[in-house]
Amino acid sequence: MSCMGLADTIQTDLVAAIKAGDDVKKTTLRAVLTSIKTAETADGAGDALSEEQVLAIIASEVKQRTEAAEIFVGAGETARYQNEVDERTVLQGYLPEPLSPDELDELVASVIASGGYSTKKDMGAAIKEVMAKAAGRADGRTVSASVGQALS
Repeated sequence: MSCMGLADTIQTDLVAAIKAGDDVKKTTLRAVLTSIKTAETADGAGDALSEEQVLAIIASEVKQRTEAAEIFVGAGETARYQNEVDERTVLQGYLPEPLSPDELDELVASVIASGGYSTKKDMGAAIKEVMAKAAGRADGRTVSASVGQALS
């Protein structure tokens, strides 16, 4: 499966943001496209990334913005904090709808039951399987907390 869909959408949206003078969106989309190009040209990568790989890059960029925003808010840098939040909001528009807490709990319960996970020692393997099945619809911190609670 080629990533023409999502990467092309981002490229098209970048052109629209440039024409509209939307600096936040322009900067954010350029950064994501750079990350996608870097991944495509990395050693061992094929020509085009799969949709899942592009989604993983976007999710990673969202996580970076979230972590930076936390740092800036802690340092009292409200303008920089707001910029990170604005960029994160732009990126989240390209991710699938996140799992609701109930959907995540159901997914965790089914993975734990089918995988035979029962102790805290199984947590890493269970988290990995849940993350794969969530396909970018849940962040690692939330999945980890949910799996930890289910295995306690």
